[in-house]
Amino acid sequence: MSARAAERWRARGLAAFAGLILAFLMLPVVVVVLASFTSTSYLTIPPKGLTLRWYEAVFSDREYIDALWFSLLLAFVVTAVSIVLGTMAAYALSRRQVPAAPAISGLLMSPLAFPGVVIGVALLQYYSLTGLRGSFTGLLLAHLVITLPYTVRTILASMAGADPEIEAAARVLGANPWVAFWKATLPVIRPGMMAGGLFAFITSFDNVPVTIFILGTRHMTLPVKIFTAIEYGVDPSIAALSTVLIAGTAIFLVLAERWVGFHRFA
Repeated sequence: MSARAAERWRARGLAAFAGLILAFLMLPVVVVVLASFTSTSYLTIPPKGLTLRWYEAVFSDREYIDALWFSLLLAFVVTAVSIVLGTMAAYALSRRQVPAAPAISGLLMSPLAFPGVVIGVALLQYYSLTGLRGSFTGLLLAHLVITLPYTVRTILASMAGADPEIEAAARVLGANPWVAFWKATLPVIRPGMMAGGLFAFITSFDNVPVTIFILGTRHMTLPVKIFTAIEYGVDPSIAALSTVLIAGTAIFLVLAERWVGFHRFA
């Protein structure tokens, strides 16, 4: 067998192995989707009969709708603030001679090294002393802690590909620092900002380990609502809601990949 043929068979074997791994990882998703259409009041695979009444039950449940809207509001606000702060931090770390820049960068990335439960417990103790527990501001700050690493990291990757001489040339031609950044640097790093915002939105919207510790009685996020609901048993309505979230996330990722190509920053 020639070297080219051996390489071709090796590539096919790796592709087949990757396909098996992907199929194994997607199996729980398929199970959830199939279970959401069952006509029984309990989860069955394969489904016994097909019905959409569990989707109707989810969309007619006011608690789920309120939790969904609150989760979306929180995620959008967190994403916007995270993009702004992440852009400022990435710009300062890459363009300015910030003292102890490696230490600051490591500090910003540190939430990725800690389990969510550890962060949640630490914030719970801190919020109990400051009175932020149960407030929207407390949730916003907590979600910024876990989303900033994604925005800073992706924007730093974009800043590495932005030539600082272009911005310097804009200043030489009379543009002030803000206009030079807006016209010369921002268009280059915009894909990184959008990719970081996407990661921040998904992280904020799906978070349970941190949110559940600091969530008050006035607010409820959708992931925490689902988590508390399955403590008393899983019915097909949870599977229907999960299917809706899976479909929404998949559509969102496909559109983001088409518009931004965010896989370059993963």
